[in-house]
Amino acid sequence: MQGLDALFNPSSVAVIGASATPGKVGHDIFVNILKGGFTGTLYPVNPRSRSIASVRAYADIRDIPDPVDLAIVILPPHQVEKAIANAISHGVRAVVIVSAGFREVGGEGLAIEQRIVAMCGAAGVRVVGPNCLGVINPKGAVRLNASFSARMPKPGNISFISQSGALCTAVLDFAADKDFGFSKFISIGNKADVDELDLLRYFHADPDTEVIMLYIEELHRGPEFIREVKEITGGDRPTPVLAIKSGRTLAGASAAASHTGSLAGSEAVYDALFAQSGIIRVDSIDELFDFGIAFAYKNESATGKVRRKVPHGNRVAIVTNAGGPGIVATDMTVTSGLELATFNEETIEVLKSHLPTTANVNNPVDVIGDAAQDRYENALNAVIKDEGVDGALVILTPQSMTNAIGTAEAIVRIARHSYKPILCCFMGIIDVSAGVKHLQASGVPVYRFPESAAKSFGALYRYSRWLNRQRLAPFHMEHDKERAAAIIATALEAGKTYMGELGGTELLKCYGFNVLPTELATTSGEAGEIAERIGYPLVMKIVSPQIIHKSDAGGVKVGLNSREEVERAYTTIVDNARNYDPQATIDGVLLQRLAPKGLEVILGMNRYPVFGPLIMFGIGGVFVEVFQDVAFRLAPLTRNGARNMVRAIKGHKLLSGYRGAPKTDIATVERMLVGLSEMVINHPEIKELDINPLLVHPDGQGVTVADCRFIFETPQEGN
Repeated sequence: MQGLDALFNPSSVAVIGASATPGKVGHDIFVNILKGGFTGTLYPVNPRSRSIASVRAYADIRDIPDPVDLAIVILPPHQVEKAIANAISHGVRAVVIVSAGFREVGGEGLAIEQRIVAMCGAAGVRVVGPNCLGVINPKGAVRLNASFSARMPKPGNISFISQSGALCTAVLDFAADKDFGFSKFISIGNKADVDELDLLRYFHADPDTEVIMLYIEELHRGPEFIREVKEITGGDRPTPVLAIKSGRTLAGASAAASHTGSLAGSEAVYDALFAQSGIIRVDSIDELFDFGIAFAYKNESATGKVRRKVPHGNRVAIVTNAGGPGIVATDMTVTSGLELATFNEETIEVLKSHLPTTANVNNPVDVIGDAAQDRYENALNAVIKDEGVDGALVILTPQSMTNAIGTAEAIVRIARHSYKPILCCFMGIIDVSAGVKHLQASGVPVYRFPESAAKSFGALYRYSRWLNRQRLAPFHMEHDKERAAAIIATALEAGKTYMGELGGTELLKCYGFNVLPTELATTSGEAGEIAERIGYPLVMKIVSPQIIHKSDAGGVKVGLNSREEVERAYTTIVDNARNYDPQATIDGVLLQRLAPKGLEVILGMNRYPVFGPLIMFGIGGVFVEVFQDVAFRLAPLTRNGARNMVRAIKGHKLLSGYRGAPKTDIATVERMLVGLSEMVINHPEIKELDINPLLVHPDGQGVTVADCRFIFETPQEGN
């Protein structure tokens, strides 16, 4: 696919820069390919050596008498360009540049990298790197270890993509300890050409890859990544993708004039991107492997059809021979988004018939410490057949009478005949090792600790929900795009980059938002006249480009019911604003009809390079940054995406009618989120915006914009 097959399945490889000196990268990569048992033909290229590791060397790739599919280049940057030009002339189809000193150092290194990519692109040659570990395919038909990791992993059905070469060597060592196999393994370094999306496409089509793991430092594609990966993870032939993203704790939100800008950050962008593309995010390398084991779990039916074991629901049965680990598993089950299954009467009756009277036949099932394999087998067989059970966790602690291998064999027998996932925790190392090995050899996930098993089951359930998600019909919406564009253009022509309610409400009206009568007063007398015209009760707010957060400046008065109150409030608001910031320009005071009561939420947007508009939704009002109960998604936002966004916050219970309160108009909130998404896509001049609060009224009564602010930036300046 797109020239990538030459990377993973080459019939011939040339190592340009192969070295005769042990310890040098050029030597070690060549020897690793040789000792790894590469099934193709290997050529060392070095003008100063007759042979490398007893293999005849060539002075130039063009001297090799046969075609070469893949070139591995280990040369100083100033030599790489010519070497690759020679490789292209010899018909090479793919290149891996292991050497460093290119884009990552800037200057001439970046220029060389750009020239190489342009040259290879014109010739249809794919480039991995520079500054990477290399590529590995341990499958028996290839056995390629074109990397400077001496360890060839065992064959498996999981492919691994990493931006970091150093991490790869640690992962390979970690995998060996866990007896974990790979289908393909690649480090992509600078991603000058081949990047994560190219490889995700390739591995999705690869019959030897069942699960894809990703280590990401940064992505260079946004909407395209979401669109294509969504099909990979949840389309007709779904392939699970697990990702670990570096820098989670270091990435912060920008200093911004909007609540959205201050709450958003690169981590919010990646969380949104993963959620919208169906990628399961993990927090550690340990968790990456734990989840990988669970996602690779497959079942072959009597007809020979193989399918991935994912739960149809989140109801879990726990079978254990020790109370403590069972309690731990129960706690982790709840925190992982699962719930303990409630057994039906028939299941309990069967359990009672097989277990001693001291056993607990309710969930979690405690088969007691002296349980042999028959007790485990009978208990597991009973609970897994219960219609109210979606999967099981089996916990074994080694007692003197415990038969770990016998119990493992019983679990495997049951697992082969059940479509429900069964995950195991055999606690210990030496005493349970035989059972663990049997489970691993049979493809049944097994862990050392119950927390790992419960978290992995939770990840399977999240993926099941992604696969089985409902598709809502899209909203049919009409917008006044031309009027909105004219409002923005007028503001920018006047040199205004900030817009509050005075123009902002008119802009929002163009996209279907319900706004209130709003006018600006520049004197107390004018304020009284406006109040009489638009009616009571009123809210009044300071208007100043320098005072963004009006409440902090004492610049808001609510619930005014007479002309006298309005005129006094005007004077108070202006005085408060001048005391707050003596240098601020006071444009006047805004008068706005007071909105009907409603639950306060916030809608917002902050625009990012590469990824575009990041939309925010959450509980709003003055405490938005205190509670930070918000969710993020990248535009364009679908109706499904808006629905998921609303349900992602803790405050969703408040919107749904908590403790007797009326249910709010969630459907209109979702509609407004989609309208907001379309607005920020249509008008790239909008850099940031807040609608805070948006008042959500009871079900069927809509929403009302109570306050808003926009930050503009011309596309030439920012995007």
